[in-house]
Amino acid sequence: MFVDQVKIYVKGGDGGNGMVAFRREKYVPNGGPAGGDGGKGANVVFEVEEGLRTLMDFRYQRHFKAPRGEHGMSKGQHGRGAKDMIVKVPPGTVVMDAATNEVIADLVEHGQRAVIAKGGRGGRGNTRFATPANPAPEIAENGEPGQERDVILELKLLADVGLVGFPSVGKSTLLSVVSSAKPKIAEYHFTTIVPNLGMVETEDGRSFVMADLPGLIEGAHAGVGLGHQFLRHIERTRVIVHVIDMAATEGRDPYEDYLTINRELQEYNLRLTERPQIIVANKMDMPDAEENLQKFKEKLQEDYPIFPISALSRKGLRELLFAVADKIEETPEFPLQHEEEEETGVHRVVYKHEADADAFNITRDPDGAFVLSGEKIERLFKMTDFSRDESVRRFSRQLRGFGVDDALRKRGAKDGDIVRLLEFEFEFLE
Repeated sequence: MFVDQVKIYVKGGDGGNGMVAFRREKYVPNGGPAGGDGGKGANVVFEVEEGLRTLMDFRYQRHFKAPRGEHGMSKGQHGRGAKDMIVKVPPGTVVMDAATNEVIADLVEHGQRAVIAKGGRGGRGNTRFATPANPAPEIAENGEPGQERDVILELKLLADVGLVGFPSVGKSTLLSVVSSAKPKIAEYHFTTIVPNLGMVETEDGRSFVMADLPGLIEGAHAGVGLGHQFLRHIERTRVIVHVIDMAATEGRDPYEDYLTINRELQEYNLRLTERPQIIVANKMDMPDAEENLQKFKEKLQEDYPIFPISALSRKGLRELLFAVADKIEETPEFPLQHEEEEETGVHRVVYKHEADADAFNITRDPDGAFVLSGEKIERLFKMTDFSRDESVRRFSRQLRGFGVDDALRKRGAKDGDIVRLLEFEFEFLE
């Protein structure tokens, strides 16, 4: 199955900072703390949007940072939580963590949602830290940082447009010039043994998936068929683009080719003849092509649009792509066969329990300094307001509670040794 793939960076919003504030109204003798909590940061949520076909949009925007929560305010007012950032993805998108290759979500049905990066909680204001022993604390937390990760999006593509036609009429060449697909192209029959799919984008920003449908035709009378794996690509196809060699370079009659291919489509019994067809008269830069096109038009009974092009010199491609994109928009989707529905069953987003990471790790730098790292301890550090002595004292109490002091002593830390955490340095004091 053809897969379109892109790597992007997502970050949940940081929580808003809590506030240190006190009531100072007249006639309120014991005003007390009045700093509000920060608001929650926004999650990055992926949502399936039926109308999307490709991951083309992620080629242009690869960073998604959700907004942070509002900071706490005085008079005990809490900051507002940020609205979730909704990122639209096409059906069939699998989201994987780039670091672990673990599947985070498999998004299939319209409207299905999954939280990909969680926002951080808001920091607590000083009202939360009041105790009988310390009724006027000067402590507030900073907001918790939002989760950040690199994720890989994979789209299991199903084609919207199918190219049909005899071997060597220029299907692969056409696909290679209108998309970034790189099919094997040569002057002999049965070149295309694997389905080539390409992403096509028109000048006005619409995008769709085009597939060269080999094996469907050649395989029908040469036993080269690609089996059922590829038939689902064809079933999904909304528009058939019928490529005909108008220059008759191999000595066949273009109209006879057209009839033969349509008969094969009928035999495949995938209701393919119900699809709208667009006829592409290729190789129009060759001698005799004009004359053959006139004869072809006289013989053609159906009212299909005909686009004379030259895939090699790229003549006529712009009009063709616009016509194909218009046709896709006005053609309803064809339901897939039922086997697939039974196979897939109900799709749910699975959230797995994540084991708690180690509170901290200790390593040493070449200059002898001790380096502290670990998700918990780094989060605690980021949530501490170091501009207030009381917050700093609380931070050192928390480190002691984690057992950091004892662990450093075990590793041989002495009075005055340097301890690093993120880009900051502290002195170890006995």
